[in-house]
Amino acid sequence: MAKWWQERVIYQIYPRSFYDSNGDGIGDINGIILKLDYLKELGVGLLWLSPVYDSPQADNGYDISDYYNIYPPFGTMTDMERLILEAEKRDIKLVMDLVINHTSHQHEWFQKSRAGIEPYKDYYIWREGQAHKKPNNWTSFFAEDCWEYDEMRQAYYLHLFAKEQPDLNYQNPKVIEEVKKIMTFWLDKGIAGFRCDVINVIYKKTLNNGKKKLILTGSENYLFQEGTHRILNEINRDVLSQYDCFTVGETVFVTPEEGKKLCDESRHELDMIFSFEHMEADQWMVKWFHRKLNRKKFFETISKWQNAMEWSANYLENHDQRRLVSRFGNDKVYREASAKALATLLLCLKGSPFIYQGQEIGMTNFDFRDMSQIQDVESRHVNAFLEKWHLPYSLRWKIIKEGSRDNCRTPMQWSNSAYAGFSSSQPWLGVNQNYKTINVEAAMKDEESIWHYYRRLIELRKTSPVLIDGDFNALLITDNVFVFERVNDNQKWLIMINLSSFSRHLPYSGRLILSTEKRHLFDGQIGPYEADIIEVDK
Repeated sequence: MAKWWQERVIYQIYPRSFYDSNGDGIGDINGIILKLDYLKELGVGLLWLSPVYDSPQADNGYDISDYYNIYPPFGTMTDMERLILEAEKRDIKLVMDLVINHTSHQHEWFQKSRAGIEPYKDYYIWREGQAHKKPNNWTSFFAEDCWEYDEMRQAYYLHLFAKEQPDLNYQNPKVIEEVKKIMTFWLDKGIAGFRCDVINVIYKKTLNNGKKKLILTGSENYLFQEGTHRILNEINRDVLSQYDCFTVGETVFVTPEEGKKLCDESRHELDMIFSFEHMEADQWMVKWFHRKLNRKKFFETISKWQNAMEWSANYLENHDQRRLVSRFGNDKVYREASAKALATLLLCLKGSPFIYQGQEIGMTNFDFRDMSQIQDVESRHVNAFLEKWHLPYSLRWKIIKEGSRDNCRTPMQWSNSAYAGFSSSQPWLGVNQNYKTINVEAAMKDEESIWHYYRRLIELRKTSPVLIDGDFNALLITDNVFVFERVNDNQKWLIMINLSSFSRHLPYSGRLILSTEKRHLFDGQIGPYEADIIEVDK
């Protein structure tokens, strides 16, 4: 029997960009409250909030200075408590982002640690550099080395991300106890679980020099360490098992074998994980080195993970990725059709579907003009790194424009009024100029829109057990077409996806359940960027 969280569709909110209730150009908690009825109408049952904790915002909230308070421009703790209450009234539950690999360098723990004050002295990973050399040769996720010298402490601290994000020391049991307190605090507030940020890198086994790599030198010392498994098990035992909640882990460079270990129910670690392999079908090594989408690899990778995991966290967009219709679809000629086809893929896979804000109306990548519009700290670091390698500006700009996380962070497009109805004043990040035609207000008025298609798909998933408890089997994978079945004891449904600009003949027949085209019978033909769901006799 499915658990409660397996039956719900999850919607990710990036609070800074969702809805601004007070006209300061920044989205806020009260803005989320004002849009709860909208989310209820769409059919959402769970909200994942990117960080709302107090933060100096070096990495837009993923640098936390106080886990027990709210970032003032987002609101207050009273606002947060009201959001939990109002969401519950609509049968919508909340999931918080748990960022515990690192804190902000402005966190009280770090300030006391750099001053050598107990018990915080060893809350972070400090090392003295030899002859003013870095303690080891590791590199960071943000395209720089990962050691920063602190004058007060007279030592280097480790940061796998920005220098404003010092890594916590999980060889110190006191740090683990602090994390348990944070989790208990929020679960007692009434939240339903956590999305665990970069959770598979938290435990550093050693600080030895790493084997030199194109990316992430030193990662063999912290990726998927047994210490991480022990910590997750302990947190599950002491905290999570005491609540009716769930966890989803962001797990970089995860393999199916490691994923199964993390989610094995008998190990009591995580409930599900985000994998990234399917998002690599249009890149070389890292997301900054783009190539033409290999659709066959994309489909094959999705199929591989569907078969490997008992339950998957399925996504095609989030706050760190580009917009799916611009990436995997065709945002020029077939924007609506490809958005619907990709929606069908997402909502019909085995596991929990995660929808990112704006995905339900087919928002596209940002129409950047130059680097001055980029706010993302990762993008700025990568640009500086590429500049050191003497890449010309035109090439650097092409790489940044296509890969920047800001593509998904532009303000939600609510209407065709000023600033896309997101705010009454200039937003913190530019608004895509296509908001005049691509917006929620217009989509909700059009019964054939992407928004209504998402609504119908979500309702179909709620009322069709085969989409929740059915097995997954891939039937056909070509360069452009993906056909798979969901089958249980009572039903067999075929889901057919065509991600090309050409029609295809498929040798299947059955009763049409849902189609991205305006038709009622499946005639063996699937059109450009079309998706069909048909029921066949078992």
